[in-house]
Amino acid sequence: MKKTKIYILLALIIFFGLFLRVYNIENAPPGIYPDEAVNGEDALRANIDGNYQWFYPANNGREGLFMNLIALFFKFFGASILTLKLPAIIFGTLTIFGTYLLTKELFKSERIGMISAFLTAVSFWAINFSRIAFRANMLPTILVFSFYFLFRGLRTKRWWDFALGGFIFGLGMHSYIAWRIAPIVLVIMLLFFLLSRKKFFKEYWQSILIFLFFSLISAFPMFLTFYQHPEFIESRSASISIFSPEVNQGNPIGTFLRSFSLSLIKYTFWGDQNWRHNFPPYPLLDPLTSLAFILGFIFSLKVFFQTFYARIRKKKYDLNLEKHTFLLLWFFLFLAPEFMTAEGNPHALRAIGTLPVVFIFCALGFEAIFQKVKKRDIFWKKFTFSILISIFLVIGIFNSLKYHIFWAQKVRTAESFNKNVTDISKYIDTLPESQEKYIITSYNTIIKLPIYIFHSNSSNIQYLYPNELGKINPINPRNSIFIFIEKNDEAIKEIKNRYPFLKLAEKNYPLESKFYILQ
Repeated sequence: MKKTKIYILLALIIFFGLFLRVYNIENAPPGIYPDEAVNGEDALRANIDGNYQWFYPANNGREGLFMNLIALFFKFFGASILTLKLPAIIFGTLTIFGTYLLTKELFKSERIGMISAFLTAVSFWAINFSRIAFRANMLPTILVFSFYFLFRGLRTKRWWDFALGGFIFGLGMHSYIAWRIAPIVLVIMLLFFLLSRKKFFKEYWQSILIFLFFSLISAFPMFLTFYQHPEFIESRSASISIFSPEVNQGNPIGTFLRSFSLSLIKYTFWGDQNWRHNFPPYPLLDPLTSLAFILGFIFSLKVFFQTFYARIRKKKYDLNLEKHTFLLLWFFLFLAPEFMTAEGNPHALRAIGTLPVVFIFCALGFEAIFQKVKKRDIFWKKFTFSILISIFLVIGIFNSLKYHIFWAQKVRTAESFNKNVTDISKYIDTLPESQEKYIITSYNTIIKLPIYIFHSNSSNIQYLYPNELGKINPINPRNSIFIFIEKNDEAIKEIKNRYPFLKLAEKNYPLESKFYILQ
């Protein structure tokens, strides 16, 4: 294909991926999950008091870059569902482009790069997380671009490729805890660069130092933050580790094997059973992409063992060794945040670092089919190419409908995103500003969603746990409303005893979303 056609096709893939990530963002997913709400609340507070942090300690601690980006969009475009999710949408879309660049750089093939980008664009797994305001969405983007500039630097030997790759790599410290696996990938890859290239250290020692230097520059603020606040380094993962006696019940090996097996089968056989992360019980990949993934993964393993054997036994240098070692290391090491914990597995979110490499494997699987077809006569070539193009169209349509029509309209999906809290926020927007409003919930975290998402007037709103009802002291009880996120008969009875004229009503919304009011 001519370059113009390639650029047009790539642009169409990226814009289609962007469309799938933006379309109907107000309603799909059908609610705002509490973790998203906490991110938005921190962003709003940062804009109010100007305290933009490198690390936000609430909610088990979170690297601050994502919240600060939300704050930036809130500041310039106002607080809304779109601006809350815009960083995730942008990173999800950039991952499409970055996967294309990295795949093309590794295999010098526009076709493989384009297939990997297309599958990333239309995958249910990728679409879903790109529409949820989780900081984990930064991880695939940072990985693909830092690795892209690293491998491009190995080809061009230009120092700025290593500098840019290193700087992006260091930004990973500000993204998601699973990024901390990434340095292990590069440390092990040093050995395989030596095995794959003659005089590697002699040619690239300066480049390695440049990459490391710029990585440290961008990561330094987080290192300094951890030095000043060592308690931030602690994470919840220790309590759910497979090495915890409470978790493994005295059988760490069995627990590991079970967790590792579940982490592998989620792509093709039995997926994440959490409705926020997946469409249970189906695997993360659709059936056609699953077959391509298996084929590509086997192909990569085969090339790795062949080239490794040739290097050890025949002293043969082969760049395919470093490429396929890199893909396999990336895949297995970034599964570790999932299989080294034993809670909620399979777990698509903890394994989000594998997302780009999974679709690179899928692209290699389809490429293996293309290579077989090349040996056929012209009729079979055209026939098979037509079938493959149809397969890609089916994959795109299937995943788009799966997300936007089927999954987004499920009651279980609405429940998993606490849709009733979002509906409460919209309901508060319809109430008079002067009315005193009390939101009562037994949730561990009181979700102050109306303050910043729907532009609800935040005056005259109080958030209370059921054991705090003694704080209720309305100026005019007849002009007050008590909203219960979930029905609590004891709390309702206590308030009605104090104000007998209040009437209980149930508010019902689509997808069986409901809450209760006393008014």
